[in-house]
Amino acid sequence: MPALPTSSRVRRTAVAAALLATGALALAGCGSSDAATGDEAGASADASSGDWPRTFENADGTTTEIPAQPENILSTTVSTTGTLLAIDAPVTTSATDANGDFFPQWASVAEERGVAEAWPAGAPDIEAAIAAAPDLIVVSSTGADSMADAVEELSDIAPTIVVDYGEQSWQDLAAQLGEATGLEDEAESAVADFDALVAETAEQITVPEGEANIVSYNGPGASNPIALPHGPHGSLLQTLGFTIEEPDASWHTQPEPREDFVFADYERLTELTGDTTFVLSADDEAAESGFGSDEVLANLPSVQNGQVYGLGANSFRMDLYSATEIVEGIAENFGA
Repeated sequence: MPALPTSSRVRRTAVAAALLATGALALAGCGSSDAATGDEAGASADASSGDWPRTFENADGTTTEIPAQPENILSTTVSTTGTLLAIDAPVTTSATDANGDFFPQWASVAEERGVAEAWPAGAPDIEAAIAAAPDLIVVSSTGADSMADAVEELSDIAPTIVVDYGEQSWQDLAAQLGEATGLEDEAESAVADFDALVAETAEQITVPEGEANIVSYNGPGASNPIALPHGPHGSLLQTLGFTIEEPDASWHTQPEPREDFVFADYERLTELTGDTTFVLSADDEAAESGFGSDEVLANLPSVQNGQVYGLGANSFRMDLYSATEIVEGIAENFGA
């Protein structure tokens, strides 16, 4: 895969074009994971050498045997489809979001590759999975688009693997899928090109003084997640040179802690101290008309400083495509 060009305008086109080639991914049967360390080392060696069959370690603790490199992947989780596309995997059918759409950041890539729509998130269709005739099925262990409770049924159709996109970066997911599919080089290339873009951008921007926070702003009466510094959004902005404010862990309203966000009540937003605020799922105009114009938040340092920015309309779910949009947006706002 060619390196991303330096021009931001050209880069987005180049990213889409560079990721249009088709690769492969395949696995077989889900079962219990009792493999010894030696067996795991052997599976890893097989993967790195491109040998088949190989074994994939699933997020649910089971393993899936990969008999041969597949050519027809069904992604039952729209949140993982973008990463499959990014490593040139031959995903031919994918579930959509709850509205029946692919994510906008990679929808054009899916259209050019002829990816068919399977079913909307939350309404899985086993008959559609059978009709897709896949030789590999990808399932998420968590999330609204998870079919984890149907793994056994799906495994009767084709080899099925289980991944957890919520507990790792898109880069780590790409490496995991790359090793499982024999597309290690494609995964490494995608990550390396993105890292080069981030490094280039970090050298070209001027980062505002003080801390920054990242908020998924939903207003009164709703949860307003605040990104953690070590989550995917916080980590990316820190790599670009920002210092990310850490929200109080006691604000979290969900039963289980998360690695990416503190899910906070709206009132907690008034306690933020960052000099800059980035709003998820929003461009600059939407961020200013929402978070920046909220009278309850008018005394926040970021609002007083006039430093409220959108992180991008597609920024909530991180993959290569949305992360590239985030970096390009940062370059536009803070570049020379």
